[in-house]
Amino acid sequence: MLKQEKMQKKSLIKKNILYYIEKKGITKYKFYQKTGITRGVLDQDTGMSEENIARFIAAFPEVSSDWLITGKGSMVRGVEEGIDIVNYSDVEYKEDIKGIPLMPIDAFAGLSRGEINVMDYECDRYLIPGCEKCDFLMPVKGDSMVPLYGSGDIVGCKMVPLKDIFFQWNKVYVLDTSQGALIKRVEKGADADHILLVSDNESYGPFELSLDRINAIALVLCLIKHV
Repeated sequence: MLKQEKMQKKSLIKKNILYYIEKKGITKYKFYQKTGITRGVLDQDTGMSEENIARFIAAFPEVSSDWLITGKGSMVRGVEEGIDIVNYSDVEYKEDIKGIPLMPIDAFAGLSRGEINVMDYECDRYLIPGCEKCDFLMPVKGDSMVPLYGSGDIVGCKMVPLKDIFFQWNKVYVLDTSQGALIKRVEKGADADHILLVSDNESYGPFELSLDRINAIALVLCLIKHV
């Protein structure tokens, strides 16, 4: 009860910051270390200074300013529900089989031909908070999915069986096609045999793809930002 009463005295911005770091599993020690904010500020029954707010936004640029100030809308900038965003600094390198394998984008085609088993693929492996359900990690190349998915970022993916595919419309997928591996947002096509592939970058026009041109597909569950 005392903890709840104490939380109610804090400003909305401070409560939102506390909620964010709790959800992301970020300790207060790590928060202060990363932002440069004076230790103990989060425990004070006061608001946040403009300087400290600016430090928080600089350290966690994925956080929506509108959400931070009002508590409304998505907590993370430009992200649909179901996508976890992690900063590179929160990624832990792990030299054992339990980590998630980081595969080059060209290797995705090998999965569909049975040439590569994700768990047996020889590559670096990482432990990433929020990405535990991912089968593999893959780097993003190009600028077709900016501003959210930039070249150098990494996506965490979950393989989807080709048989009886159930698409979640407007979600981002990695697809192995005759044009190579593509990272695109998938929307409903003109008929049941086609899907519409959409880039977040408006400079790239959408195009339809026949389902029989898909060799492998994975749903993007996690995004590791290179910030």
